[in-house]
Amino acid sequence: MASGKEIRTKIKSVQNTRKITKAMEMVAASKMRKAQERMKAARPYGEKVRRIAANLSQANSEYRHPFLAKLAEIKRAGMVVVTTDKGLCGGLNTNVLRLALNRMRDLEGRGVNDLRVTAIGNKGVGFMQRLGAKLVSKVVGIGDTPHLEKLIGPIKVMLDAFQAGEIDVVYVVYTRFVNTMKQEPVIEQLLPLTGEKLRDEQSHSWDYLYEPDSKAVVDELLVRYVEALVYQAVAENMASEQSARMVAMKAASDNAGSVINELQLVYNKTRQAAITKEIAEIVGGAAAV
Repeated sequence: MASGKEIRTKIKSVQNTRKITKAMEMVAASKMRKAQERMKAARPYGEKVRRIAANLSQANSEYRHPFLAKLAEIKRAGMVVVTTDKGLCGGLNTNVLRLALNRMRDLEGRGVNDLRVTAIGNKGVGFMQRLGAKLVSKVVGIGDTPHLEKLIGPIKVMLDAFQAGEIDVVYVVYTRFVNTMKQEPVIEQLLPLTGEKLRDEQSHSWDYLYEPDSKAVVDELLVRYVEALVYQAVAENMASEQSARMVAMKAASDNAGSVINELQLVYNKTRQAAITKEIAEIVGGAAAV
C-alpha cells in the first residue's frame, strides 16, 4: 500500500489538474457564447445567398457560370476539410476526419483517380499529411475569430481548379453546431451548385432581370455564395469546438473530483491503519512490561 505522503502528493497533483481543467472550462464557455452569436448572425445571410444561388441554377439565362454546370461523371474531386487548430475538444476532430476519410475511400472505390484536399485547421493538416493525401492548400492559426481574407486564398486554389476543369466536384466537410451538447459532422457538395434542396419546397422556377448583365451579376453573386458557405462552415466548426471543449473540460473536472474523493478515502484508511498499528504496538509494549 502506498504511504500517506505519496497519496497526499497524488491528491495535490489531481487538485492542480482540476484547477486547470476548471479554468479551461470557464474560458471555453465564454468563447462559446461569442462563437455562437457569430455563427447565428452569419446564418441568415448564408441561407439567403444559398437560396438565391440555387434559384439561379434553375433560372433561364443566356449565361451559365461554371459553378452551375451539371454534375457529370466524377473522375476527379476536391475536398475542403474544416477542423480545429487545438485539441482537448473530445471526439470533434475524430468524427469529422472519419467522415472525410470514408468519403475519400468511397470516391476511390467509384474510380476517382485524383483527389485534392484543402485543410483548414492544424488537426486536419496533420491528419492529411500522415494519410499521404494530395494537400494543395491549407489554413492554420485562424484564432478565435474567422477572417474571410485568410480563408479565401487557400479556398480559391480549389475553385480555380474547378473552373479550369481539373476537378469535377468539390465537397466541404465540417462540424455543424446543433446545441451545446450535440455537434454533428456533415459533408456537403460545394460545387457544382444545384437546386436539389429547393425542389421539394417549390413547384415553380425563378427567372431574373439582370443589371448591367447576367455575367457580371452571376459572377459576383457566386463568389459571395462560396465565401458565405466557407465562412459559415468555419463559424459553425468554431462554435462546435468551444462547446465540445467546455463539455470535455467539465467532464475532466468532474472526473478529477471523483479521483480526489477516492484518493482521500484511501489516504484516510492508510492513516487510520497507521494509527491503529501504533496503538497496537504501544499496548503490546505496555503488556510486555
